[in-house]
Amino acid sequence: MPDYRYNAIDQSGREIAGSINMATRESVIDKLIADGLAPSFVEEEKDKGYAHRMPFAGKGHVSKVEVEAFTLELANLLSAGVPLSRSLGILSREASTPAARAQWSAIKDSVADGMSLADSFSKWPRSFPPVYVAMVRAGETGGFLDLVLNQIANFQSREKKLIGKVRAATVYPIILAILGILIMIFLMTFFIPRFSSIFKEFGGELPALTLFIVGVSNFISRYWMILLIFFAVVVVGFRRAMAKEEGRRAMEGLFLKIPMVGTILARFALVRFCRMLGTLAGASVPLVASLRVANEAIGNQTLSDALEETVRKVQNGSSLSAGMAGCPQLFPSSVVEMVSVAEATGRLDSELVRLSGAYEEELDRRLSMLVAQAEPALLFIMAILVGTVILGMLLPIFNLQELIR
Repeated sequence: MPDYRYNAIDQSGREIAGSINMATRESVIDKLIADGLAPSFVEEEKDKGYAHRMPFAGKGHVSKVEVEAFTLELANLLSAGVPLSRSLGILSREASTPAARAQWSAIKDSVADGMSLADSFSKWPRSFPPVYVAMVRAGETGGFLDLVLNQIANFQSREKKLIGKVRAATVYPIILAILGILIMIFLMTFFIPRFSSIFKEFGGELPALTLFIVGVSNFISRYWMILLIFFAVVVVGFRRAMAKEEGRRAMEGLFLKIPMVGTILARFALVRFCRMLGTLAGASVPLVASLRVANEAIGNQTLSDALEETVRKVQNGSSLSAGMAGCPQLFPSSVVEMVSVAEATGRLDSELVRLSGAYEEELDRRLSMLVAQAEPALLFIMAILVGTVILGMLLPIFNLQELIR
């Protein structure tokens, strides 16, 4: 019998991992559930890739947009009273891409064979992450699957909107920075060499600023290939460092210390955490398990490390607000107080969702403010650089008569 690796969440909310020797994957899942565990990932150890482990996995990638549409349509069909198996069949026939059609069909077949929907989703971790599977499992257990799917679709939509806002806010500053770099490259490689050849014809001693600019221009013109290779090496090295946990932590910690930028990153993580935790709590997922999943969803390893202490405190019996108070970098005191009141009144899930919306608006304002300050700052830097180059080229012209002598 093959060995299967698994990840599961126990009744106390802790995530555990291990391996078990059984005949089929379904029997492993049944064994874990019988032991009081909620499996989120089960894989045969000899399989190294999705293409060997799942049919159709190598036939294309299902986009997040398709998964979001699938979730919302499935929720609507179930809310209308359409049986699950029939709903999955309808969605597989109406899928917009061959990859989605193959994946939805495989899920329908698994459900028709008696597997739960959550377990069927767990076979496709690229499309359905552990948090998705955990919420669906809670909905199936509690008998409110259509409500959970609606919550997931709403979460995905708001998350996409939030990320879109962040990307849109950074487009114009990035364009300005690229434009400034292109202008400087043009000046250094085309404009200055023509002026420097004119100055050589006249002879004489050039101003120090002019000599420096001409020297930089000559260096770039001669060694541009080396500079290009050096830049490529730096980019590749940076990407490899960011791919490692230590490098990512160091870079994230550096960004968090930058004024305004650090606050925006912390608010972005807070919005994602509150929305995820509120959605999971509303789906009746245990608090500790919800905290662990929400911690993974914040998207910042440094803040995630700081939040681990909060998870441990809650797991040991502390209230959520008391645990959050130990992570001031992520949770302002006002958030801790509001969560404390929500815990006392039994409306934690709705308050967390409300906080995510309120801080999303604050994040939007801070992004707008940062962009409003970054635009003139970048224009000022561009003006200084270009002005310095132009001035360095004009200084010899002011002393043209002396140079001619």
